[in-house]
Amino acid sequence: MDLQVLAGEPIVIALAVVLLGLIVGFIVGRINAELLRAAGVPGAVEGTPFERTAQSLGTSTVKIIARLSSWFIYGIAVLTAIHIADLLPTEAFWQTIMTFVPQLFVAILVVLVGFIAADKAELVVSEYLRGVKLPDVSVIPKIVKYSVLYVAFLIALAQIGVHVLALLILLTVYATGLVLIGAFAFKDFLVSSAVGIYLLLNQPYGIGDEIEVGDRAGIVQEVDLFVTKIESDSREYIIPNRVVFEDGIVRIRD
Repeated sequence: MDLQVLAGEPIVIALAVVLLGLIVGFIVGRINAELLRAAGVPGAVEGTPFERTAQSLGTSTVKIIARLSSWFIYGIAVLTAIHIADLLPTEAFWQTIMTFVPQLFVAILVVLVGFIAADKAELVVSEYLRGVKLPDVSVIPKIVKYSVLYVAFLIALAQIGVHVLALLILLTVYATGLVLIGAFAFKDFLVSSAVGIYLLLNQPYGIGDEIEVGDRAGIVQEVDLFVTKIESDSREYIIPNRVVFEDGIVRIRD
């Protein structure tokens, strides 16, 4: 067979497209990895659950995102090659595929970035609230995390053509749930802070005083807006100020 005729064969062109796609995809993946490192992404995601999971699997967030871009190009190349080789001749099918694949890629990327951003947001909020010694605030980082994830999933669903009405219903349900959870979680938080203001203004007891709150007694070590810390022997009690208000205070005098 003449080389010129062979070069015109659809199967040869299809194989050339696949080969070119593999080369371009590999190069793009390497370039994206370097760009992400230069942008400081490894430092930004360090310590997040997603990054720790990726490292336990022998990879990293940067490598996953870079490989995702490579796989996208590989997929486009393979689909183009199949179309050129006329293996599946349905034109409408291929038009749908060529439209849907980029949208699917963006949706996957949005979800991936959403997981990373949610983990990072949870760490930042947890660090910010570390000084607030109140058990109720531990729910806030989780709410922030799942809120970011929810928004990411909404955007991803919109990318792949999920009906807007369904998104609005999901958003309404989520917002309602968030309000209910927030009202339940922050009720004690707000009460403790209000009582804390009263205690700080009126100072019914101070640091060094020996007090009894319910069945816990000890010497006051710290009083802030949210909690009162008392120590007794080798035990330290961190008492929410609302409990101080509910159980009452007994000052122990020598």
